[in-house]
Amino acid sequence: MKIAVIPARGGSKRIPRKNIKPFAGKPMIGYAIEAAKSSGLFDHVVVSTDDADIAAVSREFGAETPFVRPAQLANDHTPTVPVISHAIESCEALGWRIKAACCIYPGVPLIQAEDMRQAWAMLESGSQSYVYPVTEFPVPVQQALKRNDAGLMQSLYPQYELTRTQDLERTYYDVGQFYWGWRDAWFDNPRILSSGLGLPIPQWRVVDIDTLDDWIRAELLYKAIHA
Repeated sequence: MKIAVIPARGGSKRIPRKNIKPFAGKPMIGYAIEAAKSSGLFDHVVVSTDDADIAAVSREFGAETPFVRPAQLANDHTPTVPVISHAIESCEALGWRIKAACCIYPGVPLIQAEDMRQAWAMLESGSQSYVYPVTEFPVPVQQALKRNDAGLMQSLYPQYELTRTQDLERTYYDVGQFYWGWRDAWFDNPRILSSGLGLPIPQWRVVDIDTLDDWIRAELLYKAIHA
């Protein structure tokens, strides 16, 4: 079977109660749950949380909360991979036989079910451990600048300072929406980014919500897209 695991701890500090804070009229985590369910890919959509309120909201949107995430996996420094492997172990203790798991972050209001379907097809037909969405950097990273204390700008990569933009290699970054992975990969291979295939998605469908300013910008974008 294939499962979706949404890791949603309760201790968000920069945006308090971020995972269940109303975003465009709906608790933020609702977007991840609804996208997972509408994709038609998963036998179970599971929320891994240490927080009773998050668990209750998640169940209202149709997700399952069959276990409580332990405190040692719910702090500011816990990586993603141990959280997902714990979720798989906990679900397998219920008798589930898991083939693959998709980690879906809870703060992804622009996520699309079709992207998850395409990523699953890539994982199934490829030879890599993971597949995840990426987008192209808006400007060439090879021409990045640094600024010293006096305000003087310097090229971070001097060898590319005079290179035409169109002659530079395209570069991408992980958009932080979801990660498809084979069951064993979540236990044996923590290097998601370097062990995965990238699914390119448009820049306008990418938001990173870490501050209240990010939140406001993301809501404006969401409302513009869905107007």
